[in-house]
Amino acid sequence: MPFETLMGDEALALGAIHSGLSAAFAYPGTPSTEIMEYCQDYLGRQPGAFVAQWCTNEKTAYESALGASFAGRRTCVSMKHVGLNVAMDPFVNSGLLRIKGGLVVIVADDPGMHSSQDEQDSRCLAEFARVPCLEPSDQQEAYDMVRSAFELSERVHCPVMVRITTRLAHSRAGVETRAAHPQNAVAKSEDRWGWTLMPHAARGLWKETLAKYEGLRAEAEAACAIEQGASDTGVITTGLALQYYLENAQELATAKAGKPWHLHIGQYPLPFAAIRALASKVKRIIVLEDGYPFVERHLRGILSSGPVVLGKESGEVPPTGELTPDNIRSVLGLAPRSGQRATGQAGGRDLVPPKRPPQLCQGCPHADSYGFMKEALQAYPVHSVNSDIGCYTLGAMAPFDAIESCVDMGASIGMARGASEAGLGPAVAVIGDSTFWHSGLPNLIDAVSHKSAITVLILDNDTTGMTGAQPTILSQDKLKAVALAVGVEAGHVHIVDALRKDHDKNVAVMKAELAYAGPSVIISVRGCLEAIKKARKA
Repeated sequence: MPFETLMGDEALALGAIHSGLSAAFAYPGTPSTEIMEYCQDYLGRQPGAFVAQWCTNEKTAYESALGASFAGRRTCVSMKHVGLNVAMDPFVNSGLLRIKGGLVVIVADDPGMHSSQDEQDSRCLAEFARVPCLEPSDQQEAYDMVRSAFELSERVHCPVMVRITTRLAHSRAGVETRAAHPQNAVAKSEDRWGWTLMPHAARGLWKETLAKYEGLRAEAEAACAIEQGASDTGVITTGLALQYYLENAQELATAKAGKPWHLHIGQYPLPFAAIRALASKVKRIIVLEDGYPFVERHLRGILSSGPVVLGKESGEVPPTGELTPDNIRSVLGLAPRSGQRATGQAGGRDLVPPKRPPQLCQGCPHADSYGFMKEALQAYPVHSVNSDIGCYTLGAMAPFDAIESCVDMGASIGMARGASEAGLGPAVAVIGDSTFWHSGLPNLIDAVSHKSAITVLILDNDTTGMTGAQPTILSQDKLKAVALAVGVEAGHVHIVDALRKDHDKNVAVMKAELAYAGPSVIISVRGCLEAIKKARKA
């Protein structure tokens, strides 16, 4: 069979395509963005092969996937870990549905918070929803597991999560591909009460889901095996941690203590029987997993007595950030790897690489927007500037020092409104155009309904910039129309150009709205430079 060199994200996408994918939906978010980008690039080479669409947010993407599944088609929805929070309502409820067309939920977690607010572990949410989860350990498994996930979804009639982490999502390896599965024909679900979650139906479906979940545990048992060791130590690995363990396995095999027993878990619910079988052979178990101490915590409940459990929660494995082949050596009983200190050419001093914190691109329009906003706020020693998630969040750093909060998508407008209602004003919300569509609009509606005294500054660069300049869901001209449609007064909706030459004019507009005792919207418009460069290369 042919080989392709693929990133983990690309392997997931191609695995879905080769599974007979009819529709893919997503909202961009590092480290999951390249899944949809690969699907759309594939469509560029084979137009009409399937549907691949960016959506307003992760919730709408998930609900679109549910509709495709209801139609009997194979569909996937992809997002980053915090994006799953946005989709939690349909995700959790879909665990009760009698899924028809295969539905695969691909979630990319970000241990180490390379581009995220937290390190949350999506395995916890899969268990919460009683949804099976597959966790590949390399690019080949990413391709294969997506194909298995579609088959499992249709066989057991439930959504299936595939969980990946940043290091695997963005690294490349050779992947052996297989013949593509044909797409399912459209065949609407006729099982009304398997899809309509009215209380009387949902009660029965919940009982079905719980029984199904225990059956899925048996499948997880069959998917793993214990590798025999020669010591009184057992090692449990999950996902990418398998590769870090294998990089040290040769040394462990020749170590005085002997080779440990090994159990790798790549499918959930947890295989209780396999875990107990491993525990019966060893005096201690080391748990290596990227993310939360998910397996480690369960072990302390599964094993009422027996081996000592060592991992993130007990302190022997680093509790935050990514695992590496080096930072697990200590718990495995191996000495640190020897290395050579790099020294400078003069004075023998250690070389310290210069720090390169993220910053706005040179010439970024957000810099000009922050310039006129800050000048307008100078008249107010006490004020509130709440931001959202995007390139403009970098306005928190020098030399801008322009924003004071960033919590989650859409929070800027809600936080500004809450601050204003609590008596802290003037209150400003800074939000991007894509984030406004994602989850800012409902908060603006609240502000209009309650006549909250806030100024919403929408930084409209006509793209989703931070994740690689994906298209914004609606064109620029719709922002003003929507603000007016939800009830912001016409005299308090402005479009300004984020240009240095218009600085004084923009300051005047901002000052006038800061003084207004009601909701106002200023749309600061100028295209993202990186998006313009990308378009020129296309």
